[in-house]
Amino acid sequence: MKRKQIQPIELTSLPDLHQVKRTGPERRQRPIYLDRLPPCNQACPAGENIQAWLALTQEGKFRSAWEELMKNNPLPAVHGRVCYHPCEDKCNRQYVDETISIHAVERFLGDRALVEGWKIKLEAKPSGKRVLIVGAGPSGLSAAYHLLRLGHQVEIRDAGPQAGGMMHFGIPQYRLPRDVLEAEIGRISKLGAKITLNHKVEDVLQEQEAGGFDAVFLAIGAHLSRRVEIPAQDAGKVLDAVSFLREVEAGEAPQLGRRVAIYGGGNTALDAARTAKRLGASEALIIYRRNRERAPAHDFEIDEAQEEGIKIHWLRTIKQITQNKFTVEKMRLNDEGWPEPTGEYETLEVDSLILALGQKTDTEFLQKIPGMAFERDNTVIVDRQLMTGHPGIFAGGDMVPAERTVTVAVGHGKRAARCIDAFLRGEKYRKPPKHEPAPFELLHPWFYSDAERREQSQIDIQARQTSFAEVVAGLTQEEALYEARRCLACGNCFECDGCYGACPEDAIIKLGPGKRYEVNYQLCSGCAICFEQCPSGAITMIPEPPES
Repeated sequence: MKRKQIQPIELTSLPDLHQVKRTGPERRQRPIYLDRLPPCNQACPAGENIQAWLALTQEGKFRSAWEELMKNNPLPAVHGRVCYHPCEDKCNRQYVDETISIHAVERFLGDRALVEGWKIKLEAKPSGKRVLIVGAGPSGLSAAYHLLRLGHQVEIRDAGPQAGGMMHFGIPQYRLPRDVLEAEIGRISKLGAKITLNHKVEDVLQEQEAGGFDAVFLAIGAHLSRRVEIPAQDAGKVLDAVSFLREVEAGEAPQLGRRVAIYGGGNTALDAARTAKRLGASEALIIYRRNRERAPAHDFEIDEAQEEGIKIHWLRTIKQITQNKFTVEKMRLNDEGWPEPTGEYETLEVDSLILALGQKTDTEFLQKIPGMAFERDNTVIVDRQLMTGHPGIFAGGDMVPAERTVTVAVGHGKRAARCIDAFLRGEKYRKPPKHEPAPFELLHPWFYSDAERREQSQIDIQARQTSFAEVVAGLTQEEALYEARRCLACGNCFECDGCYGACPEDAIIKLGPGKRYEVNYQLCSGCAICFEQCPSGAITMIPEPPES
């Protein structure tokens, strides 16, 4: 398998070992053990300690691994299915063979917890403080969970008939089975979160005062579809993707006809196309004005859609609709990579058009709150504490300027909970400093052998095209153990004994299981063999301190 090429980086903090090695009394450097930040942890929008729960999984300590995961993310079975796993994009294992299937192991732990009925215990003392959360989507649910664990009372109010927000109404069941989603929401509810549905909050300040809430977290999401002006648009059957997916979820799927076009290039467009196919459309065609490389949809989503027979016309834009005929102009990329018209047109005949051009948030009901400020797209402006311009009212998720994913929203909810907790104590939340990163260049991967990634199986194409059964299967216990054991433990000692066995001076002292090692500098010559033998880059060499 061809391995990825990496660009060298300057490690100015490390000396040139070949020039400074000395032995005996002339030691000019010494080894120290130094924990570094794994790239997977650094890339996780939910702030999970991925390396820690992978290490526990390796040992077969599944419940402990799940509990470690749940410190940061209350929806692991959901995330194992719908997160776009940016952690894997940064995984150092890609320079050895293939990235670790982190999301699949997370799903294994989340599903295991649901089957076994594992529960989280609330250990914080009750604070007596009450927090109102507006919106029961991923950000609101995450904030509720973390606030409960911090000892606060929480009530969530949502305008919809089901908790989950766009996880419930926007992500199709073939990607996220509803029993999984409802079980993880139910766990948060059983912890003590009171969830009131079919309750649209119109006046935040009035509800805060009437309920005696000490703080408010706004997490209403982005449920309004963006529209585009197309001449004679009303002449054909035109739907918006968000409403379409919501109606399908409610069991009220519209009649689409035989041929369906979807206008857009994001993941919602792909979900709409794949859903249309499952509803009986013989042809589902995506039209997008850019090429695949610049499409916002993720590669694996595009691959899955095309496997199911979804056709994609890249570099096309709809110019006019006349009844069921669309005039489409071909585009080309200019030197800067932006699409520009070519003057070449083609005509397509379809029965329905679904617009999937992104979502926006409805913040009009917040306009009268003193101090509240908004961006041009109506998202709410917040400070570093995620607090709006009105004291005690915080906001997060899709309604603030940020990337719009479930994982980012969950991360916002956790951060908001910590900021609200600090606010309720008259303080400001200060994020702990992070360790220095652990790039692949610091590792010595002699210890690791090639071990190809275990891929998750999928149901057959016919079932994918004709039913809403979950497409991707989970890992078995054996596969999850194998996948977790592929972790390189980047930047952190995992007690492999490489340093202990290699030291020619017997200067490395084993402190016992889980306690790692220390160096006897009375014996250490500074030869750096321990540094060179450490596979995970957990040892660094520093200049010898001057004598006191």
